[in-house]
Amino acid sequence: MGHGTEEITPFLKTRRAALDAAALGLPDGPARRRVRGLRREEVAQLAGISVDYYTRIEQGRAPSVSDSVVDAVARALRMTPDEHAYLRNITLPRRHTGTGCCDDTARRPEVRPQIRELLDALDDTVPAVVHGPGMDVLAWNRIASRIAFDYDTLPERDLNTARLVFLHPDARKLYPDWPAMAAEVVAILRAEVGHHPDDVQVHTVLCDLTEASPDFSALWDTQSVLESEHGVKRIYNPLVGELTLTYESFALPGDPGQRLCTYTAPKGSPTEERLHALADLAAADA
Repeated sequence: MGHGTEEITPFLKTRRAALDAAALGLPDGPARRRVRGLRREEVAQLAGISVDYYTRIEQGRAPSVSDSVVDAVARALRMTPDEHAYLRNITLPRRHTGTGCCDDTARRPEVRPQIRELLDALDDTVPAVVHGPGMDVLAWNRIASRIAFDYDTLPERDLNTARLVFLHPDARKLYPDWPAMAAEVVAILRAEVGHHPDDVQVHTVLCDLTEASPDFSALWDTQSVLESEHGVKRIYNPLVGELTLTYESFALPGDPGQRLCTYTAPKGSPTEERLHALADLAAADA
C-alpha cells in the first residue's frame, strides 16, 4: 500500500489539463500549444520551483515534499481546499508497500458500545449510521435501515456505501439523482484513499469497484476529490415516497477513521412526516 505514482501522477496531470493557460495569462510560447492545459514548466513557474523538481513530484519520484511546496503547487493548479488536502496526503512519504490491493481478510473496525447507545437514542427520530474507512457501514439504528438499504439483511461485505451505490440492483431507483450521487461517492472515496493509504479495506473496495463497474471506473478517472461533511440527499423510499434529507457527518475523535452520519428534515416538512412513519414501521418490525 502507500502512496505512489498511481495516485500522484494522474491527479496532477488531470489538474494541469483542467486549466486554461490563456485564462491565466500564459502565452503559447515558441511552440504552439497542442492540447488544453498547462505544461509542467508553467506549473513550476507559477509555483516558484524548478521544472526538474516539479517533474519529480508529478512522477512520484520526490521522496519528501515540504508543506510550502505542496501549498505552492496547489495554488498554481488552482486546487480546491479538498484537492489541496488530498495532494498533501498523497505526497507524504510511503509508510510501507504491500503485496496486493485486495484482501478478503481485512478486519472491520469495532464501534464502541457508547456510540451504539447513541445510535439507539436517536432511533425514534434521527436515522444515523457510523462509517469507517473506505465508506464501510459499521453500525446503524433501526430507522436508518429503513431509509434506503436494509442493512440488517445485507452480507457484511456489502455493507459499504460505495458498493451499494454502484452494485446494488435498486440503487438507481432509490436515488433519483443517481449520477450526482455516484460522482460524489467516487470523490469521497478518493479522499478516503488519501487519508488511509495503507488500509487494506479501502483498497479492496477500490479494486472491486474498478473491476465490477464501468461507471465507477469512468468517474474514478476524473480524479475528483471531496471531503463530505454535510449536504442534501434525495431518496425514493418504496414505503413512504420521496425523502429530502439533510446529512451531517461528524468525525469521532476517539475512533480514528470513523464518522457518525445523521439524517434530518425541516420541522413540518413532508419528509419529517415520512420519517415518523418509517420510525413507526421500524418499531413495529422490531
